[in-house]
Amino acid sequence: QVQLVESGGGLVQAGGSLRLSCEASGRTFRSYTMGWFRQAPGKEREFVATNLWGDVNTYYADSVKGRFTISRGNAKNTVYLQMNSLKPEDTAVYYCAADPRVLGTVAAGLPDQYDYWGQGTQVTVSS
Repeated sequence: QVQLVESGGGLVQAGGSLRLSCEASGRTFRSYTMGWFRQAPGKEREFVATNLWGDVNTYYADSVKGRFTISRGNAKNTVYLQMNSLKPEDTAVYYCAADPRVLGTVAAGLPDQYDYWGQGTQVTVSS
């Protein structure tokens, strides 16, 4: 059974940094598409970043490009989201997602393309 467990969320001041981690278990995730999404209160879940195959193919939402970095651990069953220069509008619950397919660049940005989800971790950025 696939499980995704996020950690690393918290409260940070604007301009600060956080590093989120997602530990995956139950499968070999080397070839999985792994992504991060977020959901703010009253808003739909939105794409943040995705890693399509190892560390080679990564894509970001325009709102986080240049500030956030997605990467995988050596065993490829952990995915990280390094978040720098945080802004109050980054406040949301952040979710890790995984899918056994190598998703295309468009599909990788769609929440309904992912089979597996973590429980989420809260990130709050104060102004």
